[in-house]
Amino acid sequence: MEIMEILNGIFREVFDDGGLIIKRETTADDIDDWDSLSHLNLVIAVEMKFGVKFALGELQSLKNVGDMADLIDRKLKKK
Repeated sequence: MEIMEILNGIFREVFDDGGLIIKRETTADDIDDWDSLSHLNLVIAVEMKFGVKFALGELQSLKNVGDMADLIDRKLKKK
């Protein structure tokens, strides 16, 4: 399964929206309920699902979901 597909499932779960479809260009501005708490829940869910850990600086540099997918991909290749 591709990283974006897995991320989409995580987003649907965290935001409790089974119809949510994310794209590489999706940002927090595109999802109404994306606030600081849901962002934290999202990061934890992503870390658990992929078995990776994000540094704070890495997260702050992400501009959209595509950047997150690329970062996950890089971390998985280092494993």
